[in-house]
Amino acid sequence: MIILDGSAGEGGGALVRVALALSTLTHEPVKITSIRANRPSKGLKAQHMAAIELLRQCSDAKTNFVEVGSDHLIFYPGQMKKGRFEIDIGTAGSITLLLQSVLLPALFAPGKVTFVITGGTCGKFQASVTYLDKVLLPQLARFAKIECKVLKRGYFPAGGGVVELSVNPKIHGQKCKTIIELLDLIRADVAFFSLGTVATLGVVRGFVNMSSDLQEGDVGGRIRGSCEQQLKVLGVPVLFDVEYAGARSVGGEVVLAAYFGDQAACPMVVGADILLEKNVSSEEIGKRVSQRLLGLIKEEVCVDTFLLDQLVMFAALLPGSVLRSSSVSSHTSTNIAVIEKFLPVRFDVKGGVVKVINIEKSLL
Repeated sequence: MIILDGSAGEGGGALVRVALALSTLTHEPVKITSIRANRPSKGLKAQHMAAIELLRQCSDAKTNFVEVGSDHLIFYPGQMKKGRFEIDIGTAGSITLLLQSVLLPALFAPGKVTFVITGGTCGKFQASVTYLDKVLLPQLARFAKIECKVLKRGYFPAGGGVVELSVNPKIHGQKCKTIIELLDLIRADVAFFSLGTVATLGVVRGFVNMSSDLQEGDVGGRIRGSCEQQLKVLGVPVLFDVEYAGARSVGGEVVLAAYFGDQAACPMVVGADILLEKNVSSEEIGKRVSQRLLGLIKEEVCVDTFLLDQLVMFAALLPGSVLRSSSVSSHTSTNIAVIEKFLPVRFDVKGGVVKVINIEKSLL
């Protein structure tokens, strides 16, 4: 059994989510103490409880008795199953953060897995569902065919969003030790992630979604116009989707995705996103998110800082992978420490460059 101190590193919920995913992938039980010890409200939250319940459904996992606020967890993983599984977080808790616990093992399920999750589709301190769909998932196409459908938007504080995520694995029912060997069959000739002289910017896509309350003021159109004005310096097509959605709470977001390389294969994607804010004009929102994206492109990074902490789990399956970002956050450093407990790899981190190196280690 692997034992983790939940107060280590950034001491938040990411450690729990990553540990649950890797435990399920490797079939290695894990015990986590001092959960979220560095947060004002310590212990498990509704989102973590929903992740645990979902893993009980889709893999027959078992745990000690836990509830919201519990500060320790003993998790006994089961075998991932194919099928359709539904869960309601019960709050505006992040759907995408919950998916961090199940997406990785679902890539190696014995067949198609579909998750239907009710909760928040965007919010502070989280990647949104649109960001996950447009920025993260295209980079995971080598592992599985993944389809994400937003059935209903859910903004803070009421939530109520509904997302259906389907995963059709390319490699079925393998344990971790053989996964790294088998993935040689699907890895590219170049490193898993690279950007700069290797790839050329082809198109920028913009995705704006917000509650229908904001339609009268043409908020979406004004944001789009501001972004187009800022991004025209790139000299590539800038294409926008603007969506007004019926939702329980007023809210919205903007996601920009710059696609590099071969769009028919596994494109490299650099993303930037922003939430709508009270007392901040639509034009300023568009300017801020556009400048974030332009900064990343100028730095020739292959992932933004926030995406990096999500990608290290997947890159760890392909030793030799190189991830280049502007910096490495405490979230990423914590996730790396957890990954190295479960997988036969180590990470070489220098500045914003993260390399995955294979090592000899018995897992099972």
